[in-house]
Amino acid sequence: MHEPTAAKMDELNRELNLLRQEREKLNDEAKAWAEKRNALHEQIKTLRAEAKQLREKRDDTNQKVKELKALREQARGQQKEKRVQISKVKEKMQGFVGKRPSRKVADIQKEIDSIDWKIQTTSLPVSEEKILVDQVRNLENQRDTLTQWQELKNSLVELQTEEKALATQAKQYHEALTKLAEQGQECHKKMLELVSKTQPLRLEADTAHQKSMEFRQKADEAHQKFLQTLQQINSIKQEFQKKEEEQQTLKQQKLREEALQKVQEKRRRGEKMSWEEFKLLTEAEEGENKESKHSE
Repeated sequence: MHEPTAAKMDELNRELNLLRQEREKLNDEAKAWAEKRNALHEQIKTLRAEAKQLREKRDDTNQKVKELKALREQARGQQKEKRVQISKVKEKMQGFVGKRPSRKVADIQKEIDSIDWKIQTTSLPVSEEKILVDQVRNLENQRDTLTQWQELKNSLVELQTEEKALATQAKQYHEALTKLAEQGQECHKKMLELVSKTQPLRLEADTAHQKSMEFRQKADEAHQKFLQTLQQINSIKQEFQKKEEEQQTLKQQKLREEALQKVQEKRRRGEKMSWEEFKLLTEAEEGENKESKHSE
């Protein structure tokens, strides 16, 4: 290889190595940024999954709160109805003030039974029997009054018990929904915190992606320069090889001509020729004949 060509090849090979190193370095940079981007995307994915779970838990909790509120309002409504009923029963009981006998129903009934027995088993004057019948009627009125009052009292106790149970139930519902509402708010707060964490990560991931694309583009540009340089080297090699082949052909042709000239001198001198020399002479003459015919 001629000195200028060799120097040019050395220069191109050095440039090729530098481009290869630059391309690999840029590819490594692009890969590193892509890995960072992917890692950030995984973090974002994890945070989103956690936020989704918290959102679902919050929504489920809010639904339970809604259901408990409905139950609380239902209990309060029933409690209000019981209070109205209690008020009506108390109002009715007020009508028995001063009319309610101080005796027990059983005692009154016992006296009624005694008088009835006396009327049925004893022969009494009409006037006396009338007095006893009036006594029975009066006692029955007392018994009925006392019975009604007792029923109202029992109803009042039952209504008051139910009203207290409903109040307790409403309170329990309220405490439960208050606790759940706090849990729902806490879930919502944590969810918002997770969502806020994803925002800077997304920006960082976008930056990493942009960096990766930039280094990838530079690596592609370096690769294109690498290919161009490689093509230039191959072109020089091909050109050099072509010249070498041409020179080799000329050299062979010169040697053949010199050998032919020696053979022709031998023939003129009448010297003995070798087979190779005879063959060379014959081929040369055949070639001249062909050229002559072609020119004709």
